[in-house]
Amino acid sequence: MEIEKKYTIKQLPDNLEAYDHHDIEQAYLNTDPVVRIRKEDETYYLTYKGAGLMAREEYNLPLNRESYYHLRDKVDGNIITKRRYLIPLKTVGLTVELDVFEPPLAPLIIAEVEFPDLKRAADFIPPDWFLDDVTHDGRYHNSNLSK
Repeated sequence: MEIEKKYTIKQLPDNLEAYDHHDIEQAYLNTDPVVRIRKEDETYYLTYKGAGLMAREEYNLPLNRESYYHLRDKVDGNIITKRRYLIPLKTVGLTVELDVFEPPLAPLIIAEVEFPDLKRAADFIPPDWFLDDVTHDGRYHNSNLSK
């Protein structure tokens, strides 16, 4: 089960380049249900996501490089590229995944926070640099952004 909330941001955190990050490329073979392929640095996945906005089933299966590029030729919509910064929220023991999108989606920036359970998600108080909670706005889900 994946439980996550999504936010727009007011400003980028200071010293962004000091945080660990991953370069991500992802694309969608299907958007209902979501079937996605992802290249994260040099690791490849096929992901199935069930229905839902904040909480939904998610299954990741490993792919090799050849399988990823074979499937990449079959995707619908735009291939999404982004740099994901991992920013710890030490006071609450969580991590912000800050996605800085590249064209054609730039200058979009979305912060995601994953939670171990629904109560932690409901009780979460976002940091001051977050702006709007867009968790329940489907336009901000990557599967829709790929269209």
